[in-house]
Amino acid sequence: MRSHQERVIQEYVPGKEVSLIHLIANPGIEVVKALNYRLEGNAIGLITISPSEAAIIAADLATKSGSVSVEQIDEGNGSVVIKGDMSSVEYALEQVRETLGGVMNFAVCPLTRT
Repeated sequence: MRSHQERVIQEYVPGKEVSLIHLIANPGIEVVKALNYRLEGNAIGLITISPSEAAIIAADLATKSGSVSVEQIDEGNGSVVIKGDMSSVEYALEQVRETLGGVMNFAVCPLTRT
């Protein structure tokens, strides 16, 4: 006798989502060297977003919000790295979060910190 087995098929369907928004305060020198960054300020901000092209929008919003610079934009994978002083990076990340979530109706995760 054959038993009935349920099969689940999962697939990734890109939506409008910010899946990571993180502030690294005072990153260790080893981390900065490993990333080959020239740290300006004392903080790094990380954003992961889909669709991946929206990384350009996130980078634009971040730089227009204050005194931060873009270290990296990977529009193929949907990631953005910004840097600057801690309060500016935090403010920029919050502005990205609020604009994408409130104005553009993205699903947005909370801002995390280390």
